[in-house]
Amino acid sequence: MQGIESRRQSLFIRFLQQPCPPAMLLVAAALVVVAAPTQAADAQQGNVLTLGAGAAFGPRYSGSDQNRVGAGLALDYSMANGFFAGTTRGIGYGSHIGKMDYSIALGYRGGRKDSNSNGLTGDSGSDYLRGMGEIKGSVTTLLSVGYGLTDWLHLGLQAEVPLSQRDNGTALHFGASSPFYSSASDELTLGATGSWGNNKYMQTYYGVTASQSAASGFRQHGAKSGIYAYTVNLAWKHKFGPNWSLMTTVGAMQLTGDAGDSPIVKRKTAPVGSVFVTYSY
Repeated sequence: MQGIESRRQSLFIRFLQQPCPPAMLLVAAALVVVAAPTQAADAQQGNVLTLGAGAAFGPRYSGSDQNRVGAGLALDYSMANGFFAGTTRGIGYGSHIGKMDYSIALGYRGGRKDSNSNGLTGDSGSDYLRGMGEIKGSVTTLLSVGYGLTDWLHLGLQAEVPLSQRDNGTALHFGASSPFYSSASDELTLGATGSWGNNKYMQTYYGVTASQSAASGFRQHGAKSGIYAYTVNLAWKHKFGPNWSLMTTVGAMQLTGDAGDSPIVKRKTAPVGSVFVTYSY
């Protein structure tokens, strides 16, 4: 159970805390799709394919006061030997040694547009950012490690390092999760996370350079390395049977430090939520 919670929590951190527009849709897929196959894989000791569909709610970009609702599809394949591939976790390998679990994966951090953009998964970008320029997405390496202190408390740490668009910067996410209630058909998990960004990360997503200020009208803002966000979330998983599951999540993200003081931030605290149905076999 501790390894499962680590992977679930690290994915929540990864997608909820990143300031790219697609994050809110992918976090729901991550919470649902990863939780189901990892549990099934541990129980069955075999390969598991999970398909998921649902919807999620959250801000258009990190700091936006405009919300977005969109549909999402997800695919995750977990192998008994530890290798996995999917639309939420990327491609990688994970295992555990005693109470410690670890993984390494190749993933993708989405970009951010400075204009409204509509798609099948909902709205993204914002006209409010016009003149700030587009932030291109990054291929990333995700290094995660977790430790189960008890059956009801798990600590996790994840490094998110860009391989492309390296000027987008590196982020570290740390958190704790607690599956405080569990029965044959239901599970409730409470999570709390914090995120830290280096100078490049903070300046890319929350800073305003002189040229950006001239083009957008925002005041200049230098964002230095530091903790930029805290998140709390509650996840409820209900199993209809051996294959079908429902995952509902509610939470809130609070921007802080230089991120919270950024002129592009119109709302420091933002609610997020999701509901997904999955089928695993």
